[in-house]
Amino acid sequence: MKTRRSTRLVDMTYYLLQHPRRLVSLTFFAERYQSAKSSISEDLVIIKQTFEQQGVGTLQTIPGAAGGVKYIPYMNSIEADELIGELCRQLANPERLLPGGYLYMTDLLSNPRYINGAGRLFASLFAGQQVDAVMTVATKGIPLAYAVANYLDVPVVIARKDSRVTEGPTVSINYVSGSSKRIQTMTLAKRSIPEGANVLIVDDFMKAGGTIQGMISMLEEFQANVIGIGVLVEADHIEERLIEDYVSLIRLSEVNTRDKVIEVVKGNYALPEFKEEMVSEEEIKL
Repeated sequence: MKTRRSTRLVDMTYYLLQHPRRLVSLTFFAERYQSAKSSISEDLVIIKQTFEQQGVGTLQTIPGAAGGVKYIPYMNSIEADELIGELCRQLANPERLLPGGYLYMTDLLSNPRYINGAGRLFASLFAGQQVDAVMTVATKGIPLAYAVANYLDVPVVIARKDSRVTEGPTVSINYVSGSSKRIQTMTLAKRSIPEGANVLIVDDFMKAGGTIQGMISMLEEFQANVIGIGVLVEADHIEERLIEDYVSLIRLSEVNTRDKVIEVVKGNYALPEFKEEMVSEEEIKL
């Protein structure tokens, strides 16, 4: 049965939002709603313009017989500042202070609203990169990695401290923890990453960067490429930072354990300029 246009627009929007970066053909939508491709093209123009005007992303057109449209998620600067501002206020609570200058963040890392927001923000920051996988280390960085991977539509690769029988053959490396200077072990299943893959490294907290340096060394064993590093929270005023090229959402600028004072500010991230593009029905026809 043919679908009303208002219903079709709502359902198409929902479908695209639920399948970020997934190539969807016009034929799929035409058959789904029993509508002409010309009508679908008109609807996609409206959706694309609305996405861009509201700053939630855009629709990318892929021409050709095997083409279609992709929803590319994006977070505008206003929404990003609101999200990071709220996270900073939460993290500045003195009751979160842990020994060694760390903060208790488990409740935030398990909150879908914050994690999904951070995931979409990271996806926006690396939208221009060709990402084949998102890598993190067990265990606290896993929710963030899955949120980022969801918006990039790529798999998650998890490095662990010990191997598991269910993962088959593994590769193990030793690395030096940047903060404690202790030698630690990291393992990864051989089937996790294909040779030459472009990998985005994501972690929840970075102090000196030893763990991230370990993941970089691991990826070298797989002859994979590190196309970016994203951390939710970075500690400031570190004497010897092992990682220089990274993107952080939040910076832990000062921790006074004696007076229980925590200062948290925006990280070093800068959203790429997103230009709203007016598109015609002819441009989106495939």
